[in-house]
Amino acid sequence: MHRTLRARLRYWFDGTMDRGTPALIGWLGLASLALITLVSSVVVVAAHKDTEENGGWPGVIWMSLLRTLDPGTMGGDTGQPLFLILMLTVTIGGIFIVSALIGVLTTGLETRIQELRKGKSRLIEHGHTIVLGWSDQIFTVIAELVEANQSERRSCVVILADRDKVDMDDEIRRRIPDTGKTRVICRSGSPLQRADLELVSPDTAKAIMVLPPVGDDSDIDVIKVLLLLNNRMWRGTRPNVVAAVQNSPNLAAARLAAGDTAMVIDVDDIAVRLIVQSHRQSGLSTVFNELLSFIGNEIYPWAEPGLTGSTYGESLNAFELGIPIGLHREDGKILVNPAMDTVIEGGDRLLIVAEDDLLIKRATDLPTILRSAITAADVRSAVPDRTLVIGWNPRATKIISLLDRLVKSGSVVDIAAPRQPLEDMNGQLDNLTVGFKRCDPIHRPSLEALGLESYRHVVVLTDDAIDPGRADDRTLVTLLHLRDIEIQLGDPYSIVTEMNDDANREVAQVTKADDFIVSTKVISLLLTQLSENRNLYAVFADLFDPQGSEIYLKPAPGYLVPGAEANFATVIEAARQRGETAIGYRLAQQSDEPPLYGVHLNPSKTAPLTLSEGDSVVVLAED
Repeated sequence: MHRTLRARLRYWFDGTMDRGTPALIGWLGLASLALITLVSSVVVVAAHKDTEENGGWPGVIWMSLLRTLDPGTMGGDTGQPLFLILMLTVTIGGIFIVSALIGVLTTGLETRIQELRKGKSRLIEHGHTIVLGWSDQIFTVIAELVEANQSERRSCVVILADRDKVDMDDEIRRRIPDTGKTRVICRSGSPLQRADLELVSPDTAKAIMVLPPVGDDSDIDVIKVLLLLNNRMWRGTRPNVVAAVQNSPNLAAARLAAGDTAMVIDVDDIAVRLIVQSHRQSGLSTVFNELLSFIGNEIYPWAEPGLTGSTYGESLNAFELGIPIGLHREDGKILVNPAMDTVIEGGDRLLIVAEDDLLIKRATDLPTILRSAITAADVRSAVPDRTLVIGWNPRATKIISLLDRLVKSGSVVDIAAPRQPLEDMNGQLDNLTVGFKRCDPIHRPSLEALGLESYRHVVVLTDDAIDPGRADDRTLVTLLHLRDIEIQLGDPYSIVTEMNDDANREVAQVTKADDFIVSTKVISLLLTQLSENRNLYAVFADLFDPQGSEIYLKPAPGYLVPGAEANFATVIEAARQRGETAIGYRLAQQSDEPPLYGVHLNPSKTAPLTLSEGDSVVVLAED
């Protein structure tokens, strides 16, 4: 029985010690109290004279406490030998207890600091944006959110990823040293675990963005995260959830997992549409990058009650700053570049391209339109295209299928790759004929043997079968060869190049400014835009869809007389007469000057403007 009681007491004591630093401090406090009480009692019983001289029981207790905390206090003690021995005893005991206490506090503090560095503490924020997952896209997302929140007094971006918190903080500070008014907080945990999701306070978030991680199974992780979010019991209003999947076949499953409230975009589909549209129009990728980014001009919904009852065409020149491109109906329907006689109804909001919503300003007087500078509409009939696709990956089939919907019958697409694709697409196409030429893209003689002078467009695809970094290196070599051959041939073709890493974009641009690099950066920009305003998805979906109104860079002589002095209001009017919405122009002489490469969106409507033969007008049009 004695052993059982002792074992139980020992088990109870061990259990209290397992509770960490507070329990240790408690035991040390009890030990100090026991020591002081015991010594003080002995002094009171055995040293009456010294007890009376030091204020009785309370005085002795106080003296013992001071000597426990500070050994130097004993230096001034006087009295009987027994009293001095007892004071020495309490002092020595205090030395051990205080030393242990300091050690416990130091260890506890270090443990707490390590826990904080691990990023496992629960977040208490409101109205923040959560980013789940980690990839190279994270830096683009953070930079865009910082830019978007510049006008906010206080904003917060929270990142949850299965990485070390300190490493994430260091990498973000290195890549984005200035985050302005936006605080960036990292938490270490797996977005696939429900308990870790709770660390970032999803109930009070404004938006949640799910980034596809690096790896072959990235879509599986995205789908599971969406399932966790969809099945979660939300307290309050659900945040705006946006996500992206890498492979088109996984889109249906991801949207089913996400439910009706979340938005999932298809990375492959967007990349394919951008490649197809960009390869036919020099400068288009720059336009898309600016509209998708929070730096420069973007698209804002804007309520203007004063235009109720007016037509869409009449609104185009109604703003001193900002250009309408469509309507957001009160019932939620989005109209991009609608018919010019479409009436603006009460409750409708205009979709306006502007540098900032704070800068959108209604014009007090309509700008002067110089009608003498407007030229007759130049309708050019489509001619068969010859396109060369260098390389092959799973997106190539989709690119060719989409291109077949845009070109005139009799057009040709040749595939130049080391191995012939297994699939024969000719039986599935209406307007295109697909050929094959064996080629090693990084060897110049092999490229020269393709007869590049006979092609109008060249598309360079990245090799998905090798490491993304190495694939981009090979693409850069191919691009350099193509540009040098183009110079020698007299610039017969345009080039659009696909890359994996946006960090290689600046390296690639040394070859020529209009080598359009389509990368994951566009997806990052689109996700960020949708996290701030999900209604913009319908706008961009229309712009990416060949069946709707798209962005075109059309020859300026079709709108203004070359060399005639006018203004951009006149360009808008010329485009309106053709059922198009003009949002900017591109100057050929500036086409190699970064960062805009000659593209000017939302320019002043009243400033003098002269467009030349090689310049272009950026318009939204059906074709």
